[in-house]
Amino acid sequence: MSNLGLMPDEERRRPGHRSKKRRKSKERRGGFSCLVVLAVAAGLLVAAYFGATRGLSAVESLFAGPEDYSGQGTGSVVVEISTGDSVAAMGRTLKDDGVVASVDAFLAAADATGGEVTQVQPGFYDMREQMSAEAAVQRLLDPAARVDAQVTVPEGARTDQVVDIVAEQTDFGRKKVEAALADPKLGLPGAANGDPQGYLYPATYTVAPDTTAMSLLQQMVSAGGEVRQEVGVGQGAQALGYTQAEIVTVASIVQAEAGTADMRKVARVIYNRLDQGMALQMDSTVHFAVGKNGSVWTSETDRDSDSPYNTYKFAGLPPGPIDNPGEKALNAAVNPADGDWLYFTVIDPETGESAFTSSYDEHLANVEEFKAKCAEQGGC
Repeated sequence: MSNLGLMPDEERRRPGHRSKKRRKSKERRGGFSCLVVLAVAAGLLVAAYFGATRGLSAVESLFAGPEDYSGQGTGSVVVEISTGDSVAAMGRTLKDDGVVASVDAFLAAADATGGEVTQVQPGFYDMREQMSAEAAVQRLLDPAARVDAQVTVPEGARTDQVVDIVAEQTDFGRKKVEAALADPKLGLPGAANGDPQGYLYPATYTVAPDTTAMSLLQQMVSAGGEVRQEVGVGQGAQALGYTQAEIVTVASIVQAEAGTADMRKVARVIYNRLDQGMALQMDSTVHFAVGKNGSVWTSETDRDSDSPYNTYKFAGLPPGPIDNPGEKALNAAVNPADGDWLYFTVIDPETGESAFTSSYDEHLANVEEFKAKCAEQGGC
């Protein structure tokens, strides 16, 4: 017979055998209970301390929501919401600047808007100190709280157009903008030879309360430098056998002449014509020479201009950029498409599609096709 699980009589009869285990179990339970009681008591003491500063009892404080101010706040503080900030990041900024009492209170108030706070745009906001989280959220959503401006420079804008844009969209005034452009502190690269044309990068800029005409234009110059480095203008110029200044000039012509999809092809036409010693015959450079904007065609009088920017009369690249090119145009100038094209023209005025060819006769036919489509649409 197996004795598995059976206990000898003497062990079964041994005094205290089971009671010792029970005592140990009770001792363990008793120790755990003491720890729980101590933890709860400590929590109540902490809650009582902080609750006393807010006029709450210990129990009320223990179950109260996140710390929050009340009312609309006082004074004024300018807060910056940065690009890419999450709602929590906004809350941390507001807390650090003394606007809200806690990030948790701000998150709760933001959640109550059903996600509206995620639409808050980067920029500078006039807030108040010690606002309730709800008031702070509503203030951020109020367009009147914005104390900055947005200046957008479109791709292909000329320097005089940049001056117009900045003067119209800020309080700087034309004289301050023009003075900043002529100031050596602007920080133009050596390739610019002192001329900002081509080096004021087209983008949208935030004008903070402390922004000046100089600092805004410096942002444009700095942004252009960063993009040229990312695109690899220096390496591309060396590989193609041109200077960096010439690459920027090519990019400015590409910007003026091409639809986005055709930029690399237009760049190749420019290089092919330069390689063969042909005049570029780009209408965009003539428009720059005679001060025209928005025109497709040039007249005989325009093409007779003695300006060095008249690429019908003078072979080679013009003396400098004719506008401020964007990233795609700069990239096209550095990475032209492969092809033997010498001519191109727009053939669809609606889409901007261009036709490319190495045959002059084909080019003339393409031009006539474009003229016919323009006539159908009442002019181009």
